[in-house]
Amino acid sequence: MRGGERSGVTGSGARRNRLGAGQFGALGLHLADPRTEESVLGQLEAVEVELRDTVASADPFVTEAARHLAEAGGKRFRPLLVALGAQFGDPSRSEIVSAAVVVELTHLATLYHDDVMDEAPVRRGAPSANSRWTNSVAILVGDYLFARAADVAAELGPEAVRLQARTFARLVHGQIAETVGPRAGDDPVTHYLRVIAEKTGSLIATSAHFGGLFSGATSEHVAALAGYGETIGVAFQLSDDLLDIASESAESGKTPGTDLREGVPTLPVLYARAADDTDAASVRLREILATGPLTDDALHAEALGLLRESPALKRARETVRSYAEEARAQLAPLPEIPARRALKSLCDHIADRTS
Repeated sequence: MRGGERSGVTGSGARRNRLGAGQFGALGLHLADPRTEESVLGQLEAVEVELRDTVASADPFVTEAARHLAEAGGKRFRPLLVALGAQFGDPSRSEIVSAAVVVELTHLATLYHDDVMDEAPVRRGAPSANSRWTNSVAILVGDYLFARAADVAAELGPEAVRLQARTFARLVHGQIAETVGPRAGDDPVTHYLRVIAEKTGSLIATSAHFGGLFSGATSEHVAALAGYGETIGVAFQLSDDLLDIASESAESGKTPGTDLREGVPTLPVLYARAADDTDAASVRLREILATGPLTDDALHAEALGLLRESPALKRARETVRSYAEEARAQLAPLPEIPARRALKSLCDHIADRTS
């Protein structure tokens, strides 16, 4: 999935510098409680170690290719949600780190496959696996990582295997839906939101679910965490879509307007296409968007400027905010502890980052 994966530094010391001091990097996630912060950071550091060990193979080439993206960094958003979800039970349980490794391996595997489908030359600031080696190698390494994720899940028990398999199925369904596009009679916006829920929300939901489940949280709290994870995952991806248009810098991890240049129909574009506004700017914007990928620099700049001032962008911002508010509401059954406040702060960050 295209989105805001940015390059980062690996290693426990670097990770503590990036995620410590009460604010977790660029995620806008605040933990004011030192004990909770220490617990979460300790789990994330353990994930880095186990992740590196788990992708190792008897074949040195496979090890190198499999570690390629893992060592390029990333926000580790999914392991972070596992660690935060675990705060609602016993966060010291050994299964929590392994559960976080399962979701991160699954995520990394999808990135290898996505880069082949998108013909992406760069991922996380480094050459993508498909450009460094070949498409075939990238696909096979992604398959290997999916297999390693399944192996770790098997050690966690039948419930982990079942949930990981169902999540994998949703990821594939989402990718197929995105590849095929809306069917006749489908609303493009509804289709797009469904794709994001499957491709992004599903694994983030599983991350929060795993954290609650393997810490021994109550079933009510596990369900609340899973619902929150899916909704905040959709909100986060949609906010990245908006940053691609609204940001004057590379805040989204890409050159602003990349999706527009490549003809990727993100939410603001879909709203603009469907609008019936008759003002000159809206009509002109629809004319430009109807031409497909905007490879012409002048047309691209014109469309980007029109989108930034359009009712479509305002409507997309309102949609992001509604998802963030829905995610906040899904936290209601959870006890008022520092981890809950941190999850709420993420809702605030997502609602505000594109305003």
